[in-house]
Formats: sequence, C-alpha cells, structure tokens
Amino acid sequence: CPRYIQPQNLTQNLTSVSEFFLLGLSDDPELQPLLCILFLSTYLVTVLGNLLIIQAVTSDPHLHTPMYFFLSTLSLADIGFISTTVPKMIVNILTHSRVISCEGCLTQMSIFILFGGMDCTLLTAMAYDRFVAICHPLHYMAIMNPHLCGFLVLVSFLVSLLESQVHNLILLQLTCFKDVEISNFFCDPSLLLDLSCSDMVTNNIVMYFVGTIFGFLPLSGIFFSYYKILSSILRIPSTGGKYKAFSTCGSHLAVVCLFYGTSLGVYLISAISQSPRKDVTASVVYTVVTPMLNPFIYSLRNRDIKRAMWKLLSKILSS
Repeated sequence: CPRYIQPQNLTQNLTSVSEFFLLGLSDDPELQPLLCILFLSTYLVTVLGNLLIIQAVTSDPHLHTPMYFFLSTLSLADIGFISTTVPKMIVNILTHSRVISCEGCLTQMSIFILFGGMDCTLLTAMAYDRFVAICHPLHYMAIMNPHLCGFLVLVSFLVSLLESQVHNLILLQLTCFKDVEISNFFCDPSLLLDLSCSDMVTNNIVMYFVGTIFGFLPLSGIFFSYYKILSSILRIPSTGGKYKAFSTCGSHLAVVCLFYGTSLGVYLISAISQSPRKDVTASVVYTVVTPMLNPFIYSLRNRDIKRAMWKLLSKILSS
C-alpha cells in the first residue's frame, strides 16, 4: 500500500494512504472499560461454545454423521469469523488507538469475507443435507457419503476464498481516498469503496455483481431445499410424523433466519440511517451476536448435542 501523506488542504483528496482509522463504538472514555469487558466476555463465550460443540461432535461416535460434520465445520468458521474483528477492537480499546495499517485492513477484510462466505455456503450444504434426509431417507447414507461431505466443505472454502480475493483485487486498484476514517469497528469493504475518490462505476458494478452471485446462489439453494422439504412433510399423514420430520430442521432454520435476517437488517439500516453510530451498532449484531448465539441454538434445540455435551462435561469434571 502507498505511504500516507498528510494533505495541505483538508478538503484535498488523499492520494496515498498507509493507515486507516476505525470509528469504534463510542468515544466516551467512561464506556471504554465496559465495552472491553462486554466484548471480551462475548468473544470468550463464542469461542468456548463453538469449541465445545466441535469437541462434543468429535468425541461422540453417535454424532459422526453428515449433519454434525457440517455443524462442527460451521462452528469452526464462526470462531474464525468473530476472531477477525473482536480481538482487534479489544486491542484498540486497551491501547486507546483506532489505527489499522493498510495491509492489516485489507487482510482483515479478506479473512472476514472468507469466513462470512463460508457461513453462507455451509448453511446451504446443511440445507441440502436436511433435504436428502427428509426427502430421500432410504438413500441418505449413500448420497451423503464422506467424500461428498468433504467435497462440499472444500467447495465452500474455495468459493469463499475466491469471493474474498475478488474484493481484495478491486480494492488494491484504488489509489485515491477522500478520507481515512472508516465508520465502523472493522474494515468493511463497502465502506472502503465509499471512501474512494476514483471513478467507481465499474468497480461497483463488479462488486455488487459478485455479491449478488455469492449471496443469491446460496440463499436460492436454501429456499429450494426447504421448498422440497415442506412439500415432503405435508405429504406425511400423521401430525406426529410431520412434527418429528420438521423438528430435525428447526435448529438449522433458526440459524439461517438469524444469519440472513441480521445481515439484511444491517444493509437496510445502513441505507436508511444517516448516522454512522447506528450502522456500527447494527454491524455488531451479525458480526458478534450471531456467532455467539449459534452454539446455544443448536445445543438447546438438539437432544443429541445436549447429551454429548453433558457427557463431555462430566468426563472433564471427573478427570
């Protein structure tokens, strides 16, 4: 990245940048210790909760199934997702600094998009898993074999990596910025594009096209899977059978609604609101709250996970 040069005129465009300044959540010094404790606690709960799910799935042979394989991979992606933003924010609060280098900003943005994309694509793979389990139960183990599961996770990673690198390449072409202050607590790619003083028509078209493709296709796969699932469930004659079939999708459906609902809410708030602070608060919901709630949703609504967790905790406490 080019070196930052202080402009002579404050209204002059910045033609070279070596660092950016993150807005953060609040400038009030009295709130900083509270924010630090709050986000450190949230981060630890998220990491420990997701690690507990991974360990429970790994240690219990009854959970060595495609659904729980995808769940443990999703937990790993959630750990990476929240680790991209929250530790940096905590360090900024402790050091009373909002500076992030240009290289660090691009790295944070790339990793953020990578794990966010993996969340999207893994939720799609899990929807397909539920579709096969309910609509083709007799062929479930033959279709969802270990090779296909591993292939779906690999495709999820490669597609997300491609998306992050496309964003990275577009931003690396920028040589001129109007400002160096990012109105969020992490390097949001859309905000970096807004800071550019270059002609961004082509880049915006490419960016939104890529976002539409990588966002629309996974969501379409989820909708199609649940359309088939719902059609299959409605053909079950007994009410108990319908409830039992749909209950296997409850946790996944709740996570999908939480993830896409909060993401959509953030973009709607950003489009309507003119306050950067409101945008930051909305971003906290899908970058911090959603990864923290996922382990609770799966553990509280799933008897197999609860049983495996209690068994794991009993083993840890007795040792």
